Amino acid sequence: MVYRDLGKTGMKVPRVGLGGENVTKSSYEITKGIVDVMDENGANAIDAFMPQPEVRSRFGQALEGRRDRFVIQGHIGSILKNGQYFRTRVVRDSEEYIADFLKRFRTDYIDVGVMHYIDLQEDFDLVFNSDFITYVMRLKQEGVIRAIGASSHNPITAKKLAETGVIDVILFSINPAFDMMPVDTTVGDYNGSFKGLSYEVDPRRNEFYETCEKLGVGITVMKTFAAGRLLKPETSPFGFALTPWQCMNYALDRPGVASVMVGSRTPEEMAYSCAFENASDAEKDYSAIFKGASENLANKCMYCNHCLPCPKNIDVAAVSQFADMFEYNGDSETLRAHYAALTAHGSDCIGCGACEKRCPFSVPVRKNMARAKSLFGF
Repeated sequence: MVYRDLGKTGMKVPRVGLGGENVTKSSYEITKGIVDVMDENGANAIDAFMPQPEVRSRFGQALEGRRDRFVIQGHIGSILKNGQYFRTRVVRDSEEYIADFLKRFRTDYIDVGVMHYIDLQEDFDLVFNSDFITYVMRLKQEGVIRAIGASSHNPITAKKLAETGVIDVILFSINPAFDMMPVDTTVGDYNGSFKGLSYEVDPRRNEFYETCEKLGVGITVMKTFAAGRLLKPETSPFGFALTPWQCMNYALDRPGVASVMVGSRTPEEMAYSCAFENASDAEKDYSAIFKGASENLANKCMYCNHCLPCPKNIDVAAVSQFADMFEYNGDSETLRAHYAALTAHGSDCIGCGACEKRCPFSVPVRKNMARAKSLFGF
């Protein structure tokens, strides 16, 4: 495994790490299997934003006896409220969930404490003009976290975060589709089509990457595969499927990037991602993406559930994903059984629109819920 400096933190991280979101519903055996593969290959970096207690406990058990070999990004401000994921800037709530994180991960420190999901100027102001940032800085002073991080999907806000002088690491969404959006838009406000792309990286995103490299702010990467959409020809905006290695290589070639936190649902998927280090240059070559695009990736659900909480307790990501699977792969008894097992469905949506205001990818969530209702009948 190749390691890179994580900005000026003094830590080194592998070029390949794990984004923990995809193991939220996995068993302990699968979680441990993934961690075993990571340990065997030196892919010792984990981003863990998940507030669910059982997920944290499974990771803590899997990391028992080898915690010191791993660099863990734990999110501050990602909590559960009424059983649902919720983003908060309330210090008391954050304190409770950091204490829970430490207990369940069986550790007394978090390598990078990531202030969760700062996209808009209002988000930025709320964090830096409140006691939330004071609390986070105190965590670093006390050694509870070794470095201060932040996660963002917006290059303008992310650049401001890097320029504060407070942030050591930024978790940012990077893939060629996001980078090539028209220069007068960002991921969060894009409402057009990918047809007619200039095939050049949005200069504001390049400015963010270069600013991080200049200031020594480390970048770790999420959404490397755009929630798997870049890996399928029917959902890729480039008219063909990219391989995981091509997507990973693209992100790792951006200035300032230290590590890609790839999504893996099984030990086998994690092993494939780790094999990136042994892949040939030809296998990692992504130059074909600059030759043309066909479909629209904008406004597509990334299954991140940043739109929550929902007043009707709908798992928006799961409903949207099952609807997508229905359209791409066709109807099946298994798919219907999984959809039926959800505690709330597309038909439960009351159309309040609160989810759409929170979504960093401008997804028409209400239309997605109506689509799921139409496809499954409820």
